[in-house]
Amino acid sequence: MPLFLNALARTAIAALLLLWAPGQIIAAPQSGAPKTGTEQIDPRQGDVEYERSKRLLSAIDEILKDTARIRQDVRKLPSKHEFSLIAPPWIETKEDRQLKVNKLLDSALEIVTEVPIVDLQKKLRANRSKIKKMQDQIAVLREKQLDAPADGFLPGYVTDTVASIDEKILDINARIAGNKTQIINIKKQISDGLKNSGVEIKEAQLDILLGSVIGGDLVKLVAAFEAARAIDERLSFLMDQNGENLTAARRYFAMHASLFALLVHAQELVLDKIDTIYLPRLGAIIKDIRQARRETYELLRARNRTDQRKTLLANLKSQTFSEQVAKTYRNYLLTQRDQMSKARQHTLKDLRIADNTYLTVEASFQLRSLIKDASTSFEAIRKLEAPGFDNVFRNKDLKREFENLTSKLTPTS
Repeated sequence: MPLFLNALARTAIAALLLLWAPGQIIAAPQSGAPKTGTEQIDPRQGDVEYERSKRLLSAIDEILKDTARIRQDVRKLPSKHEFSLIAPPWIETKEDRQLKVNKLLDSALEIVTEVPIVDLQKKLRANRSKIKKMQDQIAVLREKQLDAPADGFLPGYVTDTVASIDEKILDINARIAGNKTQIINIKKQISDGLKNSGVEIKEAQLDILLGSVIGGDLVKLVAAFEAARAIDERLSFLMDQNGENLTAARRYFAMHASLFALLVHAQELVLDKIDTIYLPRLGAIIKDIRQARRETYELLRARNRTDQRKTLLANLKSQTFSEQVAKTYRNYLLTQRDQMSKARQHTLKDLRIADNTYLTVEASFQLRSLIKDASTSFEAIRKLEAPGFDNVFRNKDLKREFENLTSKLTPTS
């Protein structure tokens, strides 16, 4: 069985017990967490944040251990670029090893981002999808109503009449209103969840964020950062506690460095989505809009009736507006990409420092002193800023077109 599947299987039970909600404490077996036999009782026992950090570390303990272990030797491996043609199949390269690391980090991300706030986003999307389908149903019924008779046999069951169609539309509108109420409640829960993670966001900004194609990715990043901080808190405590056990201390520090690798990986996944999925799709949409507008101009140059000219001018206005929104959306994605790229550089630097410190500890005779001084590296994760939610659209006129573009940009659309 592949290494990352082994790790995932070992943490499956712990992952099922991982519940992350403000103020919620659930006792979880700590069999997966590092044990020393001399662990002292931490005075923070029972504290919400402390208990959460224990549960999180328990859930991804084996994955972090495996990640730390296979990252240790990657620097000793040759790069595939060092071979004139291709690397022999029996020789492992840095790139081969990095693929294994990435699979482990994917497994860890799946666990630490399985939190209520992410689940709420799925429910929000489901409600919005239901509303759109019901609105389409109403449009079909309105068209049907134009030719419907005033009376009929068993109206609404055998024959659709004007009145029976009105009743159906009223029923659908009532269900739409119910879904909208659910959306309001879900958004409040998401806002509260973000606030509990230290992220303040205005209602108008939240609307656009949750309607954007990268909204889910950003919220997952926040979840990953918060999980990393909680896990690192636990690792720091365990390393301080086991300062005399240098083997254990090295292991905890290697796991700490792997947390930075996890955050860099999470950031790179979002950047890759923006570069390879969202921006190319948006570019194709802009290209189609421009082509449609060129055709509209050609039609306008011909002789047209008054009603035809009016329709073409309306089309031209709509196309111009759609392109403006698409450009604004592209600027939004590029701005978020720029911010995330800069944040990734900071995280990557902290990862390199953590790896360098680990190598120093591994090679030095002054182990106790270096491990003690390494506490500054642990502070780095706590100081890292979770992804921000600035620069989101505030123009309400763009909202509908913005959400329409989002549905086109989403990979499943």
